Amino acid sequence: MTARALMVWGTSSGAGKSWLCTALCRWAARQGVDVVPFKAQNMSNNARVVPGLEGEFGEIGSAQYFQALAACVTPSVHMNPVLLKPERDTASQVVLQGQVQPALSALPWRERSGRLAEAARSSLQYLQQRHELIVIEGAGSPAETNLAEHDYVNLETARWAAAQALLVTDIDRGGAFAHLYGTWALLPEDLRPRLAGYVLNKFRGEAALLAPGPEQLQARTGVPTLAVLPMWRDHGLPEEDGVFDDSPSSATGRGNTTLRVAVIATPHISNLDEFEPLRQVPGLRLVWARAPAALEGADWVVLPGSKQVSGDLAWLRAQGLDQAVLQHAAHGGAVLGVCGGLQMLGQSLVDPAGFDGEAGVAAAGLGLLPLATHFEADKRLRREPMRFGALHGPWAPLSGVATAGYEIRHGRSQPTAPLAAVLFDAEGQAIGWQQGRVLGCYAHGLFESPAVMQALFGAAVRTLDSVCDGLADHIDAAFAPGALRQLILPSR
Repeated sequence: MTARALMVWGTSSGAGKSWLCTALCRWAARQGVDVVPFKAQNMSNNARVVPGLEGEFGEIGSAQYFQALAACVTPSVHMNPVLLKPERDTASQVVLQGQVQPALSALPWRERSGRLAEAARSSLQYLQQRHELIVIEGAGSPAETNLAEHDYVNLETARWAAAQALLVTDIDRGGAFAHLYGTWALLPEDLRPRLAGYVLNKFRGEAALLAPGPEQLQARTGVPTLAVLPMWRDHGLPEEDGVFDDSPSSATGRGNTTLRVAVIATPHISNLDEFEPLRQVPGLRLVWARAPAALEGADWVVLPGSKQVSGDLAWLRAQGLDQAVLQHAAHGGAVLGVCGGLQMLGQSLVDPAGFDGEAGVAAAGLGLLPLATHFEADKRLRREPMRFGALHGPWAPLSGVATAGYEIRHGRSQPTAPLAAVLFDAEGQAIGWQQGRVLGCYAHGLFESPAVMQALFGAAVRTLDSVCDGLADHIDAAFAPGALRQLILPSR
């Protein structure tokens, strides 16, 4: 069996590729199609732990993880065979079919692209032989002419899969018709016939007001506009890149504010998608903090995961946020550190070989937990059941709660003084500690647990299943009659 393929290109990053692929996966799955997602290469510090090769765990971009769940299939490293995790502006960690590859990470982009393309094609073939339909997400834009020679993510993948394609653009940014026309014009001539339709995303207003733009665009390119997707901010799917409502003072919540949670938005923040459920809690106000003033009035301060802990800790100090966190704790405020955030809360960070992204680091932490962290070559990748022990203060409702979560880390932390262990993995090892009102844990994904959300907030939030169904309903209503069926069910 060789799977059919439907590819989603974008006129730019942030146009809506990930969102649309997730919706297409759920729409196809609801029609009884054996569908899986694929993205040859993703660049993101938001990653999930999934079954890997040879019985080991691996990691893929969060977008493909959510797309797999939307498709009602088990996520796999083959769905995102190349993951680049930015550590600095000019360097990224290379994860190949789920595992970190230090040698490839050290190579210049053009020198390693052939090896990455080989792995990507191998994973695509693996999926093609086992499924009916592959929904493929492109990266950035397929019209980057300076990258075209090595663009296996958009151009070569479309050729390998013999994919039909949709081209999506963010009309809210302006210039949508120019973006669509320019991208079509710069596509290689052999791929232009594969473009089945345009999608205008994030439209506000009456679709009739778009005329004669879609008609003129079709006259010039021969490609129809198949959908106009209305602006929808609260669909419930986490953003792949950047923080939600991207401004230091933005906040969300329903009803009167009873709890204000400030998540510090560091430059190398990772796994920020795990905080999406907090946006749905009635009375909870979520703030992304980049300056000390954003912590004023906060009940909780959260230090999230980080792809470069030492760099983010230095940024924290440069902004004066270190003192703001310490003052918040000194005045009885609750503090939560997750993974890299836990490491920042400790006493020391030691990274002589640069596994955290910068060699030779020996830095002092914030000192709110007596922990010493040493970074090691082996990355701990786990997805497992966990259980809280006895906690107190604002975290007491979590006492005895059983949940599931995942770990992605190079760092190992050990107490340097008596410290209460309060979270334990499946083997009974401590992966979370509390001192006073400060809690640090290595578990990602806690706020995605119904048990945790019920214990902390007495609230049930939308399930991922209901979110995916909403996305599928949204595109079903927006696409031209029969268009989705023709793209996804051509032979039925």
